Amino acid sequence: MIEVKNANKHFGTNHVLKDINATFEDGKCNLIIGRSGSGKTVLMKCLVGLFTPETGEILYDGRDFAHATSAEKKKIRQDIGMVFQGGALFDSLNCEENIAFPLKMFTKMTRTEIKERVNYCMDRVNLVNANKLFPSEISGGMKKRVAIARAIALKPKYLFFDEPNSGLDPQTSIVIDELIIEITKEINATTIINTHDMNSVFEMGERIIYIFKGEKNWEGDFTQIAKSDNKELIDFIFASNLLKRVKDTF
Repeated sequence: MIEVKNANKHFGTNHVLKDINATFEDGKCNLIIGRSGSGKTVLMKCLVGLFTPETGEILYDGRDFAHATSAEKKKIRQDIGMVFQGGALFDSLNCEENIAFPLKMFTKMTRTEIKERVNYCMDRVNLVNANKLFPSEISGGMKKRVAIARAIALKPKYLFFDEPNSGLDPQTSIVIDELIIEITKEINATTIINTHDMNSVFEMGERIIYIFKGEKNWEGDFTQIAKSDNKELIDFIFASNLLKRVKDTF
């Protein structure tokens, strides 16, 4: 479980995050949604340690990550898997080398053990006959699956996804959503997803927080979001033209 308590973040005079309190639960797909510029990306960067809030706490199973020592942060980071918006694959490495990278960096596994783990991760994300292919030779959907395979290589307790469906067609997006749901349940991860994709929100939003102008404006799950009378949230959902369909569903 990851908890955020009274987190505040400024950039100069711009107060980007304002007393954010949130709980992200184990074994669930926890979503952060909001308009561009709302602060949701800054919140995720605070969660993974790229930014540090001036005040407040970020607790990983009770451990204060925001104010931990370098050694303590390194230990927590070894339990974190991250899938960046563009995949962030190494262009000079093929698929299996990309997935093996964290295993070589952070473990003492033998070459044979690394090979076995890489093959397992590739199989888990349904990558077939792609070991020797380079990022330039595969589709956007395959790149995302390689990135997911790399993220789970170290058997993380915490998984982060930044806009996992960005640039993907609707059908591939559904495949990626289903894969994230399955992996979250299998390894009982605390999964946190930053997304604009409303299809993803209603497909896997077991826990959702809506950020509006730097504040947590609403929280709930996908069954509650369409029934909310929160004006800012409803205006945001209307922009995706999904509200009527979802309301009819529930």
